[in-house]
Amino acid sequence: MADLTISLETSYGSLTLFTSILHNVFLLYHVDMFVSVYQISKTAFWCGEALFLIWNSLNDPLFGWFSDRKLLRFNRDESKHSRDIVWTRLRALQIYCPLFTLSFCLFWFGWAFPGVQFAVCLCLYDGFLTMIDLHHSALLADLSVSAVVRARLNSRCSIFSAIGSISVFLSYLVWNKSHLKAFRIFCGSLALFSFLGYIVLVKELRNSYMKKTEDSTSVERAEDKSDFLMSGQNQPEVSVTKFGRQLLSHKNFLWFSILNLIQVFHCHFNSNFFPLFLDALLGENVSPTLSSLLLGVSFVVPHLNNLYFLSLTGRFGVYFVIQGLLLVKLVLSLVMWQVGPTYIWLLCVFIARVFTEGTCKLLSLVISDLVDEDAVLHNRPNAVSALIFGTAALLSKPGQTLAPVIGTWVLSLQTGHDIFRSGLESGSIKADLSLMDSGARSAHRSGVFFILVCVPVACALLQLLAWSQFSLKGQRLAQIKAAREGLQQIQV
Repeated sequence: MADLTISLETSYGSLTLFTSILHNVFLLYHVDMFVSVYQISKTAFWCGEALFLIWNSLNDPLFGWFSDRKLLRFNRDESKHSRDIVWTRLRALQIYCPLFTLSFCLFWFGWAFPGVQFAVCLCLYDGFLTMIDLHHSALLADLSVSAVVRARLNSRCSIFSAIGSISVFLSYLVWNKSHLKAFRIFCGSLALFSFLGYIVLVKELRNSYMKKTEDSTSVERAEDKSDFLMSGQNQPEVSVTKFGRQLLSHKNFLWFSILNLIQVFHCHFNSNFFPLFLDALLGENVSPTLSSLLLGVSFVVPHLNNLYFLSLTGRFGVYFVIQGLLLVKLVLSLVMWQVGPTYIWLLCVFIARVFTEGTCKLLSLVISDLVDEDAVLHNRPNAVSALIFGTAALLSKPGQTLAPVIGTWVLSLQTGHDIFRSGLESGSIKADLSLMDSGARSAHRSGVFFILVCVPVACALLQLLAWSQFSLKGQRLAQIKAAREGLQQIQV
């Protein structure tokens, strides 16, 4: 049976398959579901988003702190610690992955007052997703310090995320807000598939890790020690305020967080308003089949591109690859602005979000490097990976909440369309173009196009400014890696 064990890289990457098939559907339809189907009021929507903004901002560092706070006081040999830490993260994934699939199902069946359901669903879903992301992302930094190994792990995640994007193709075919039975069956099937997949693949990841250590006795000790990590022991800890001051003095971390905030906002803005862009700008020019294909491509191609981008990081480094992607995003947006919405195929390429999402897929590598720098700067006996990933989200993940809030405001400002109520019609992200004359339809299309091109221009300019201040690259990064691996003693 040992010969059937899946490789560590494959089992690690495969977990993203089950997360992505659910999260892609969530991103595309949760706003439309509550606005168009459940008829949530504007007040309830804003209150739910405000509550979610607070929860979404606090849960990442909170969960990260609870996960890693005891690592700040360890003083034993690091080669032993790494096994303990990895084992603890695997146990956390065993618990929270199945719960995440259950929280996903709560969105698609009306079971409470829309405002209450909206807030509860968002908070539960994001809480479990946060725990999965924190521990899965932290494993990227904990399994190896090598940039090559981390890139290989990341590439497996991209492959499985691309496969998971098939849910986008299928969801577009079954989504019908007037007849939700097929869509609800589809979502239930996805949740069941992910539930079973998580259970099997987390176990396989655990087996792969055991095989990798080639010492089952030490792993058994690691399991016992993970219980120690998860239980309270009367040993001195680094306080929250001290850790906060340390991060505030970490300039590269702060500049990265600014870039990441804008990136998260842009990615979720595109996801939330993709149906609007597709309907208003392409509409009658493309068939429903092509619309479904374009929707799927916008989720699949970024993951496939990431495989190429990861190969470039080996030659040029993550810093310069991300800088290049930001420049491409800016130039492509300006070109699109100049040519206008009449070039349908160019518009299709632009809407597909290839370069926007491509940047997102590389950011976990940057955070892993920041984990290394934090450990070296503050002489930590153990890298606090989940805590760094979680704190980064504190400063950047609110972009996920701000995307629909700012998006709906800009949409109303530019087009006059209120997604909650438009005249006597039911609220909807997409305006009913059949009720408009040719002039109003043209004005609406121009307003939507303005939103489509101006948001990436503004985001790219701000990101390039922040990224120019980031110094963890080249020789500096090599020194940090060397110190982290214990290859040499240096002053940084």
